[in-house]
Amino acid sequence: QVLLAESGGGSVQTGDSLRLSCVTSGFTFDTHFMGWFRQAAGKEREMVAALSPSGGSRSYSQFATGRFTISRDNANKSAFLQLNGLQPEDTAIYYCAATQLTAWSFTTKLPEKWMYWGQGTQVTVSS
Repeated sequence: QVLLAESGGGSVQTGDSLRLSCVTSGFTFDTHFMGWFRQAAGKEREMVAALSPSGGSRSYSQFATGRFTISRDNANKSAFLQLNGLQPEDTAIYYCAATQLTAWSFTTKLPEKWMYWGQGTQVTVSS
């Protein structure tokens, strides 16, 4: 059974930081890309960041560049998202996802390209 379990969300103030964690089981972690997505109320789910199986290649959405950092620990089958400089517009449910890709492409950011999903963790940023 595939399981992705996020944690680390919470309610913070503008400018604060959070570290999201995603613990996984049930699939071969080190052969899968790992990604973080978010979905704000009334909006579509969007990719935040993604990371190759080895951790050597990353992709960030424009809003995440310079503020958020994705990482992974293959030995412990976990992925992480460091969120710095949080703003109210970052308020959303953050989801961990995993998939197998042959290569990066412009479709990597599409939620339908990702195989496995967690239940999400809420991040709320107030001004």
